Amino acid sequence: MIAKSDGRAPAFARGTVAGLVALVMLQLLWETVLAPAPTGGAWLALKALPLALLVPGTARGAAKSRQILSLLLPWYAAEGIVRAYSESGRHALVAATAGALAVATFVCLLAWVRRKPA
Repeated sequence: MIAKSDGRAPAFARGTVAGLVALVMLQLLWETVLAPAPTGGAWLALKALPLALLVPGTARGAAKSRQILSLLLPWYAAEGIVRAYSESGRHALVAATAGALAVATFVCLLAWVRRKPA
């Protein structure tokens, strides 16, 4: 991970990476264990793959990974928000959590990009 002169990564960088890893895990658990779709929902777990592929690059602070992540996170947030309103019970709770986590990760990413010198 990109480190400051004292060897520590900026707080927003750590928040982005932690949020990304948590979102990958939640996406996997959502569609396999927590609230799977009734028929053929296990295939929906593959939606975590694009995020999982971005974890190493984002942890290194690669600009391309952060750019791709900034384009993907709004889609994950939108899915979580829409499914939170359209589903009920446990499904809605997991969807709302995923949407909130995607928004929080996106905010951390934007703050990290803003604070990082070019």
